[in-house]
Amino acid sequence: MSESRDTPEPGPAPLQEQGARKKKLSERHKARRMILQALYQWHMAGAPVNDILAEFLVYYKGRIDRDYFREVFSAVTGQAEELDALIAPLLDRDISRLDPVELALLRLGSYELKDRIDIPYRVVINEAVELAKVYGATDSHKYVNGILDRASKTLRVAETRGA
Repeated sequence: MSESRDTPEPGPAPLQEQGARKKKLSERHKARRMILQALYQWHMAGAPVNDILAEFLVYYKGRIDRDYFREVFSAVTGQAEELDALIAPLLDRDISRLDPVELALLRLGSYELKDRIDIPYRVVINEAVELAKVYGATDSHKYVNGILDRASKTLRVAETRGA
């Protein structure tokens, strides 16, 4: 006996939407990875921001969120002192003693928490933690997680209270 189906089976549309979302996130993640590397280079070499931007945009030919890379790298370098002042009270040591990768991730995460409210605070923290696991020193992901979590409590009050 054959069954009659009153409701249509989900077709490829939901899968396409999921794939588009995943692709977008993947491109954003790659942009964050590039931002981390560019911030590290900027901090260590002191090269001009425009030179680093040009170098990274020429070198990385893959699918990344280039607009996000440009916007965030430029903003973080332009606001570095303000971001440092924001995270300094949350640290257990002087900011000058931070590992350069940790510093870059804390600046990136602080910027996203402060100025990119379109990105949920948990995504900001998770992305920074994942990058710290790959590029940071042993257990630096725990440190980055703790600092950004505390920063989110002041920068995203309404969002963190609802969580």
